[in-house]
Amino acid sequence: MAKALSQPVTIRIRIAVGENIAIGQGKADLLEAIGRTGSISAAARELDMSYRKAWMLVDEMNQCFPSPVVTAAKGGLRGGGARVTPLGQEALARFRRIQAKASAAIEADVREFRKKLLR
Repeated sequence: MAKALSQPVTIRIRIAVGENIAIGQGKADLLEAIGRTGSISAAARELDMSYRKAWMLVDEMNQCFPSPVVTAAKGGLRGGGARVTPLGQEALARFRRIQAKASAAIEADVREFRKKLLR
């Protein structure tokens, strides 16, 4: 009999608007990092992601909501910066609650399913 999986099984939740993903795990992590660092570039470095990729994710999120979830100021003498807007904070909090509820709801099934997976 095959051994049980040694790595965690992950379930991914994404909230899409048409073809665009408004928020998922990666975008939620990016919002949290921007909130911590006050910068898209610093958040990208923290997440080991290119600035271009981070900016594209922020832009896609901003296009999915009626107003921006992240606002950014261009650099200059005092530097630029970015902030997660109140809408962004709300979207992030709601997404994390959705993840927690989904995880709790499927925990037993995932545990049983995990037993069937190969290493």
